[in-house]
Amino acid sequence: MHKAYIISTGTELLLGSTVDTNSMFLAQKLTELGFKVMGKSIVGDNRDTMQAAFKTGLEMADLVVATGGLGPTRDDLTKEVVCELLGCELQIVEAELEAIKQFFARRKRKMSESNLKQAMFPPEARVLHNRLGTAPGMYLAKNGKIVVLLPGPPREMQDMYLSAVEPLLSQESGLKGAKQHTRIIKVFGPGESQVEDLLGEILDKQQDYGVALLAQEGELTIKLSVDNADGQKAEQRLDELCSRITAALGDNVIGSDEASLPQVVASLLSQKQLSLAAVESCTGGLLSKMITDLPGSSKYFWGSVVSYSNQAKQSLVGVKETTLQEYGAVSRETAAEMALGIKQLSGVDIAVSITGIAGPDGGSEEKPVGLVYIGLAYKDKVNVKEMRFVGDRIGIRTLAAKSALDMVRRSLLTEEGAK
Repeated sequence: MHKAYIISTGTELLLGSTVDTNSMFLAQKLTELGFKVMGKSIVGDNRDTMQAAFKTGLEMADLVVATGGLGPTRDDLTKEVVCELLGCELQIVEAELEAIKQFFARRKRKMSESNLKQAMFPPEARVLHNRLGTAPGMYLAKNGKIVVLLPGPPREMQDMYLSAVEPLLSQESGLKGAKQHTRIIKVFGPGESQVEDLLGEILDKQQDYGVALLAQEGELTIKLSVDNADGQKAEQRLDELCSRITAALGDNVIGSDEASLPQVVASLLSQKQLSLAAVESCTGGLLSKMITDLPGSSKYFWGSVVSYSNQAKQSLVGVKETTLQEYGAVSRETAAEMALGIKQLSGVDIAVSITGIAGPDGGSEEKPVGLVYIGLAYKDKVNVKEMRFVGDRIGIRTLAAKSALDMVRRSLLTEEGAK
């Protein structure tokens, strides 16, 4: 199998002020193309560390793909470092220089002399035109290796990779598509260790397939892969594995594709021609944001009420004052009245409520930070679920909103109300 190595450059990546999404994109795309990604490096704008990263990449792989460091400033060193290592001379490419000049002219801005370095390339390199910025990329095949340099901004990098690099790699490497066939299964509810226990033998006896688990914000992604040139056999094997995993995990499985939890809920509401409303306290409208981030959500989502204070709970959705006094705002009883109240107010088919303590303050021994009640009113039933989450304020709010959506999902699947 062809081997690849990925390098992300930029001191901002090391400082944590910028998230390295480029390497994630490239790893996925290179794997789909048929490359085996041997490793990744993140390095700052430092000549010595860049050299070390490229030396490692060239030793380990046939292909090294790097992002960043192609700009006009002094710390944009990627191209210079690569040319030093491979013994290449940089020369002005007139066509690229003219393209950069036109880029500035269209924006009625003066081009700095420092931008000249962006138009300099080895004669043996293929220059990759940047349709979205000023920094061209580079594709260089030398000494049996391929080095690809791409701009750092993700939008520019992705456009250049898809339009120029991937076709070149496919043509020159002979890889016409992924020999590794993959399938995604999304899970919500059990933790990673619980899923490992439930999948037991599937995880223990990986031979002609691979299983990777990725947990993020309450959702668990299971990625299945099968290395097989025979696509039909690989897909049959994946179908078998998906059936076994779905049987083991039951209704904890959201779906067998890339769809998110909000998208799955939206799809179910649309299919069943049902409407949803929400009333949120500790999540402050986060569930509503997750739903309305989806285009066309007005077809099934009535809207929401953020009843953050006790007064809002009373005046907007009809929670009784005696309920708040006796049980408190964070209680099973209040969550039930919130759900019934928003359902009556909106006239929807299904209503969900969230009330809890997101922290970092406000908790007690009886009602600690992370305690959340989620109410769901559907048909002639109202169900309330008590949840206890661990994490910071953002994490607790996110888990609460997703758990509420999951209650809606499960109720729509069973038609019996959330359990």
